[in-house]
Amino acid sequence: MLIKKIAILFSGTGSNLEKLLEFLYQTSFEHAKIEVALTICNRPDAQGIEKARRFGLEPLIIDHTRYASREAFDEALVEAIAQSGAELTVLAGFMRILTPIFTRHVKAINLHPSLLPLFKGGNAIQESFDSPMKVAGISVHYVSEELDGGDIIAQRCFTKYEGMSFEAFENKIHALEHELLPQTVKNLLDKK
Repeated sequence: MLIKKIAILFSGTGSNLEKLLEFLYQTSFEHAKIEVALTICNRPDAQGIEKARRFGLEPLIIDHTRYASREAFDEALVEAIAQSGAELTVLAGFMRILTPIFTRHVKAINLHPSLLPLFKGGNAIQESFDSPMKVAGISVHYVSEELDGGDIIAQRCFTKYEGMSFEAFENKIHALEHELLPQTVKNLLDKK
């Protein structure tokens, strides 16, 4: 059976990291076993660090505040990912804008909490909620030099109902994220 290696990058609570690890942990799929070769966090105080440790993974902490520029930080990321042998990098709540140093050297996918190409950037959930659109959703896309602009791989949507609270809206977004990201990783890598 093929072993496909991934790296997972995260910044915060690690809820998407945790769902990925639950989905992949000690699981062989039809054509491949997907191994998490590396987890990287850019914040030494992130809650997700403990979630990774529960799966026997010690995250590599690459604190972005210790680098003089975005490019220097991205160089450190690229080097660590290359050393891990990961063929796919998954951004699971990784809250950094990446430079061409990263995007030109790392095959990566990102989870975004809106139906791209609408509502790009860090305020997507609020903007989507406030919009007059009757549907909302999430996207998984390839990482490119354009912020949230890479080719879309998968999307899921739901209908916004009249009077829906922001909390209910956000919870629905996160529930869809927890399903779609692991399934997309499997779809991309579980091939002959």
